[in-house]
Amino acid sequence: YEDEKLGVEIMFRSLAAPMRQIAANAGLEGEVIVERCKGKEFGYGYNAATDVYENLMEGGVLDPAKVTCNAIINAASVAGLVLTTEVLVTEIPEPKAPVSGGMEPGYM
Repeated sequence: YEDEKLGVEIMFRSLAAPMRQIAANAGLEGEVIVERCKGKEFGYGYNAATDVYENLMEGGVLDPAKVTCNAIINAASVAGLVLTTEVLVTEIPEPKAPVSGGMEPGYM
């Protein structure tokens, strides 16, 4: 049961990935945009071109079917791998180098 729950969570998270990416491309926090759109009626979302939350179909925004299909296929693939292998390999991001505020040593 826990395995199935994890698979469903992976699917739901991946379905929101395109919305998160569109928000990030618009310079916004993707998770905030996704949370504001959860539980709304079908077609409701964030229009990055006009910076408005609206019914996207009425606003003339069309979702390319190929993007949505690929998100579902990829999520199903990952969920299937997790369920069958019980292993998940991820990449741990390296810490970013601190930004120095002064001149480099020996510059003066």
